[in-house]
Amino acid sequence: MRWTVPAVLLLLASAVPAHAATTGFYVNPDSAPAVWVRDNSGDSRASAIQSAIAGQPIARWFGDDADIGGTVGSYVGAAASHNLLPVLVAYNLPERDVCGGESSGGASSGGAYETWISSFAAGVGTRAAVVVIEPDGLADISCMTSSSDVSDRLTMLAFAARMFHDKAPNASAYLDAGHAGWVDANTMAGRLNSAGVGDVRGFALNVSNFYTTTSSIDYADSVNAALGHTVGFVIDTSRNGNGSNGEWCNPAGRKLGTTPRTGGGADMLLWIKTPGVSDGQCGVAPTVPAGQFSPDLAVRLINGT
Repeated sequence: MRWTVPAVLLLLASAVPAHAATTGFYVNPDSAPAVWVRDNSGDSRASAIQSAIAGQPIARWFGDDADIGGTVGSYVGAAASHNLLPVLVAYNLPERDVCGGESSGGASSGGAYETWISSFAAGVGTRAAVVVIEPDGLADISCMTSSSDVSDRLTMLAFAARMFHDKAPNASAYLDAGHAGWVDANTMAGRLNSAGVGDVRGFALNVSNFYTTTSSIDYADSVNAALGHTVGFVIDTSRNGNGSNGEWCNPAGRKLGTTPRTGGGADMLLWIKTPGVSDGQCGVAPTVPAGQFSPDLAVRLINGT
């Protein structure tokens, strides 16, 4: 499927190497909201969810998969067949979501993770893609109690960055760097350096969170200043239309943000979190497990309630 900025041919040469330029973002026809709309076409909410959410280019998240290279390759290949740019999220670190716990899991060991992420990068291969590497992976180091676990985490992320550098040369890969309200910029810059940010395009901000685009840009500028050189960054705008109220797990009163596009103060503004997918059994969705789509959550984000 195709998505373009109205009245503008979206040429993404600024986001990926020029020889891998594409003509728009790829819309996943099998995203959670798209599947829900297909399965519930008679529901009174279906039309609004299709128009506002399911029809937008949303990142696809990849976790544990014995054939991760094949799965990623098929998805990127589908986008490439239309000269469109897919957005992917690698989410399989051991001790994943150590702070929040709602999305815990991940690979069974460092070795298993390195095999997985190497196959992921190989699945992208020489085709154009945007890849966000391990949401919360650097920010939630603050919740890890063992220095050896922290060292292992940084080693795994640096390995991931190197794999995308070596095996996916036309991908724009970004290490996740939390959000504007979590880790101070100097600390995050140190973690990014340790995790090999020099091997990728830059860092991602606000994934699955609600901070405004302006506050995210300010934080990115501070991180770049602390790095001592400028790298690229992307911002998740999927649910930041009303900004943050300080809560991270299905808070009320949030709203869809700017739809995906290049620029906007960053390399790209992206919908990395799928709007309507629960953060966990909490907030206004206390019975909806993390990762499950809820039409009620979707409609709340459409209406800002």
